[in-house]
Amino acid sequence: MMSIPDISSARHKANPHPLYARLRSEAPVVRVVFGDGKPAWLVTRYADVASALKDPRLGKDPFRVLSAEERARETPWVPGFLRPLSRSMLDQDPPDHTRLRALVHQVFTPRRVEDLRGRIVTITEGLVARARARGAFDLLEELALPLPMAVICELLGVPEADWPRFRAWTNRLVGIVTSLDTVLAIPSLYMLVRYLRALVEKRRRAGGDDLIAALVRAEEEGSRLSEDELLAMVFLLIVAGHETTVNLIASGTLALLDDPGALDLLRRGPAPIKPAVEELLRFTSPVDLATERFTTEDVAFGEHVIPRGQRVFAVLGSANHDEQVFASPERLVLDREPNRHLAFGSGVHYCLGAPLARLEAQIAFPAIVRDLPGLRLAVPRASLTWKPSLPLRGLTRLPVRCAAAPVYSVPKAAGPTAAGVQP
Repeated sequence: MMSIPDISSARHKANPHPLYARLRSEAPVVRVVFGDGKPAWLVTRYADVASALKDPRLGKDPFRVLSAEERARETPWVPGFLRPLSRSMLDQDPPDHTRLRALVHQVFTPRRVEDLRGRIVTITEGLVARARARGAFDLLEELALPLPMAVICELLGVPEADWPRFRAWTNRLVGIVTSLDTVLAIPSLYMLVRYLRALVEKRRRAGGDDLIAALVRAEEEGSRLSEDELLAMVFLLIVAGHETTVNLIASGTLALLDDPGALDLLRRGPAPIKPAVEELLRFTSPVDLATERFTTEDVAFGEHVIPRGQRVFAVLGSANHDEQVFASPERLVLDREPNRHLAFGSGVHYCLGAPLARLEAQIAFPAIVRDLPGLRLAVPRASLTWKPSLPLRGLTRLPVRCAAAPVYSVPKAAGPTAAGVQP
């Protein structure tokens, strides 16, 4: 078993690519032991990662894949009030996954996402205007985080007064790495679950036109969505609906600041924003590792065989920098074509929120480079730190400066401040 550093550590997340390049070259399919003492396999080459994401022999549901003894070893204990959340669509295999995804597709349509464009523009412009008025600010706290948080809260019908609490709860959730983190997060998780149950019950009584109300209607119309499945679906939409975009906007802005030529190209406008966002997705890989899968039988990747009943992680951040697929993968090429990155995964578990994340990024990056003139880091580059996390890769903060300008009028509906409320 190859000895590698802790890939959930902040130190690794700061620059994971040298290790991934070594793994692709020397040990593309490698057995490791994480900090929790549990073994797992990492798959790092693009071709193998793409195959793993689509292979039905790599199941998501440990209750279907593993024996009772294996489940006891591989799945952590969770309090009773959290058990419904462990049965989310993310952890299901067909046919249950197919049924649940079809239901959410009914209410989370491309048209509904596109209808959000005007609102996302308004929120973004308000946040950017306030940031520029200060001249020095944390771009993660005051733009990258509140933008997707406001959007997902509005989609779910969460009252604006509750956004600060939502932010605190979800921050605690995505910060879970170790068993101790899970224990420390239990109070926040309990409050979040209790709040969501109350929100669902309110939609049952009063209806509405948000996603929760639409999911309640689907349940009541006999679409076989149980109470626990509905709760798990809302929970998944909250977490998946904003964290990837937070990391994309913050890490993508840092990537542009690291490459003045790319920043200037985007600022001048000749680089179309859609391919630029795809390249920033590839380059930063906000989701570093796809969520765990389990082998239902022996699975071979080339000459490497992973036995049945093993935990497997497809390393998206490595696949997206595979030199066999991407020319000069460590360069930021905003007009890169083709760009078959795997930032949103692939197969039946392809990220449901990808269209929303793309839309938010396509609006946010032009506003950042256009309306924050002279944007630059406000701290030494080496002082930036990254969140410890197994699946995600994101900064803890991004202090920047720009040419300050007075704000004469900021619409009241321009979205939350850094604290999540209107000034």
